[in-house]
This record gives sequence, C-alpha cells and structure tokens, in this order.
Amino acid sequence: MTRAVFIAGTDTGIGKTHSACALLHAIRSTGRSACGMKPIASGCDETPEGLRNEDALALQAASSTPHASYDDINPVALREPLSPHLAASHEGVTITLSPVHAAFDDLRKRYDVVVVEGVGGWRVPLAPDLFAADIAKTLALPVVLVVGLRLGCLSHALLTAEAIKADGCKLVGWIGNRIDPQMLAIEENIDTLRALLPAPCLGILPHGLSPEQAFGLLDSAALGI
Repeated sequence: MTRAVFIAGTDTGIGKTHSACALLHAIRSTGRSACGMKPIASGCDETPEGLRNEDALALQAASSTPHASYDDINPVALREPLSPHLAASHEGVTITLSPVHAAFDDLRKRYDVVVVEGVGGWRVPLAPDLFAADIAKTLALPVVLVVGLRLGCLSHALLTAEAIKADGCKLVGWIGNRIDPQMLAIEENIDTLRALLPAPCLGILPHGLSPEQAFGLLDSAALGI
C-alpha cells in the first residue's frame, strides 16, 4: 500500500521544498520508490513545455526515476508569485482540489511513498472557503511540520501545531531547518521545540547543505511510512 505524507510549514520561505527533497532522498535510501508532489504552486515561469515552478521541479528531480509527469507533480500551476487565491483570481480561474486528487491518485499507484508539499503556511487561502490545510484534510494525510529556525519560530510552530490538530489532522513529526545561521540560542530554541511540539523531531537540517548532503540527518523511519 502506498504511503504518503503532507509537508506543512510555519510560513512561506522557510524551506518546505528543501526539507521535502531531503525526505525524498532519505526514503529512497531505504530502497523504496518515492515521488514529490507540489499540488498548487504560484510563481511559475513560462517555458516551451508550459508553466513550470522551481519548487515542483526540485521535487521532481529528487524523486525516483522514471520521473512522473510534471502535470501530476504540479497539477495547479499559477503564474504570479502571490497567495494562490490572488494568483488564481488574476488569471480568472478558481482553484478546486479535483485535479489535485486525480494527480495524487495517479502518483500513489506508481510509487511506494508520495511526499506532498503544501503551499505557504497552513492557513493560506486557495479560494473562498478553501485553504492549504484542505489538501491534507481531503487526502487524509499525516502531517510533517517544517519549522524555519529563526527568531519567532516558537510561536509560529506551536500555533501551527494547534491548527493542525484543530483541523482533525495528525502531526507525526517536525523538521527544523536552519534558515538563519546567526540565530541566537539555537540549541535552547530547538530544545524548547522538542519539549513543546506534540510530535517527534525527525531531524535538524543545517544551513547550506543540499538535500542530497543532508538527507542522512533525517529519521524517515520515525514516520512509520
């Protein structure tokens, strides 16, 4: 049975893609096939092949070969680098989750594990009455929270964990990503997160290491996938 996990973040720009790619490499190192998915991406570039998003391409490159089609990895691609509901509105479209579900169903037939990366933070709006959290909710996925380690991350992490629980989703682990190499009292902050977040730490990713270099620092086995 194909397993899957949803990668949420405490905010945008905190390393969800970096962490998801490292997790893909960690899963693949166990001999299983794995594919990344970026269901909804804003900030896509026009290419001869169509709209392409940098994060989605990184997930595709970190996945097992043969690679899935780009359209399955990123079924909803939007041009402007804005909140998805705004990017979609500017293009005259309304985001729905139907293409996301169809693409996910195709991927889970082909891979042992699917790593689904969210867009922005947990409560980013996608459309009226639709939020990024609804991707995880409607696909019934366990959640891994990526915490961007910088000043303010404690509150962001705890509030996001509370929202994940309130939405009926299960937080199964968290990853600390050192986006600020100059963060003061880093170990004390990590210890605080370990004590207060209601899920195990899967690893801390150092600043400056590529996913290919950092994957060995993640304990994918702790996810039970």
